[in-house]
Amino acid sequence: MPEKPDATLGRILVVDDDVDVLQAARLLLREYAEHVQTVKRPEEVPAMLAAGAFDLIMLDMNFTRDVSSGREGFYWLDRILEVDPDAVVVMITAFGDVETAVQAIKAGATDFVLKPWQNEKLVATLSSARKLRAARSEAETLRNQARTLSSDMGQPFREFVGHSAPMRRVFEHIEKVARTDANVLILGENGTGKELVARALHSRSPRAENVFVSVDMGAVSETLFESELFGHRRGAFTDAREDRVGRFEVASGGTLFLDEIGNLSSPLQAKLLTVLEQRHVTRLGENRPIPIDVRLICATNRPIGDMVTAGTFRQDLLYRINTVEIHLPPLRDRLEDIGPLAEHFLGLFRRKYNRDVTGISREALDRLHLYHWPGNVRELEHMVERAIIMTDANTLQASDFFFATGHGSQGFEGGAAMPLDSFNLEEVEKAVIQKAIDRHGGNISKAATELGLTRASLYRRMEKYGL
Repeated sequence: MPEKPDATLGRILVVDDDVDVLQAARLLLREYAEHVQTVKRPEEVPAMLAAGAFDLIMLDMNFTRDVSSGREGFYWLDRILEVDPDAVVVMITAFGDVETAVQAIKAGATDFVLKPWQNEKLVATLSSARKLRAARSEAETLRNQARTLSSDMGQPFREFVGHSAPMRRVFEHIEKVARTDANVLILGENGTGKELVARALHSRSPRAENVFVSVDMGAVSETLFESELFGHRRGAFTDAREDRVGRFEVASGGTLFLDEIGNLSSPLQAKLLTVLEQRHVTRLGENRPIPIDVRLICATNRPIGDMVTAGTFRQDLLYRINTVEIHLPPLRDRLEDIGPLAEHFLGLFRRKYNRDVTGISREALDRLHLYHWPGNVRELEHMVERAIIMTDANTLQASDFFFATGHGSQGFEGGAAMPLDSFNLEEVEKAVIQKAIDRHGGNISKAATELGLTRASLYRRMEKYGL
């Protein structure tokens, strides 16, 4: 008995005029399938397909009326694909008809098996065909999602809120660059929306129906860098228990977004540069180069020009990744967008939490405009979300918001107690993390060291608190 595949073969239909073949298929496949249905007369198949879908169909190439040419097999293959264009059909053929079976594959069949078959070979062939159907279904779902997202974005820059002059310049740059394959470097502080810009570039590009892959380079360790980005073969290193496709391969044909590119060490910069120059990757444990076709978008909150001058970032790598630079302004430089942004987040979270909060008071908006916004738009979003959860009024008041008193300050203004004077551990941790980040000028590695955390752990906490 062949080893059972990891997943069931689902519902199988076997079509053959040989009763012995049908019996052998039923006895073998009932151990691996949800349901096995057999039929001698192919004329019954269209009605059976209309009554319910099958995951796999085994179809004989020749029936009694036409013993050896395979014309009946081609005819019924066409009829099956008319009813279900996604049907996975495995042809059953005799040894001398292999060439005809190959022609059937060109006509839409998925594979073929020779009779008399080897049980192990038949089960393996059907298992591969079943996985192909699942992959087709997933691909179609992704295409539908992409089309839906594209239609939802009919309004220009729907994902952005803002009418200020700095943001209008950002929109202009996106429109000019999106339809090209130019590599883009997005510069801006944490919380300004760099990934939104990357996704906008992708969604407006010729690659829009292909995949967008985002990688946080700050969370990828030195030891796993090549495995994550380039992939590996099973056994290439300890714990490599199965083959893995790297992010470059996954993104091929689409867009690869490398966030926090400024955090890469010099050795990792060199490895990345080599891949960008050669346009192929080699998985760990392999010697075979794999061609890649990606549109590269990178982002950083660090002063990358100063890093080049200081020798901590390779100038040749910078040339590769910044054919075009897009600078995202901090929220304090686009104060006229605060009101529309706050109203936008109010609408989102009012629906999410089913709260009857209809607006924001003038006093609260004035206070929002006076605040220095170290966390930028992300901080405003979380501030509005918390206010909607905690308020008892129909209109958000200034007292519903937490306002930090200054960069690195531990105190808060507004209607709440200072977090470090409270017993709310999350507020205490958030304030301490913010202070460490501010003290080191946004250098995540130094802040993590001072806090006694790994860089990946600090990133997870920053994401948790919206910092």
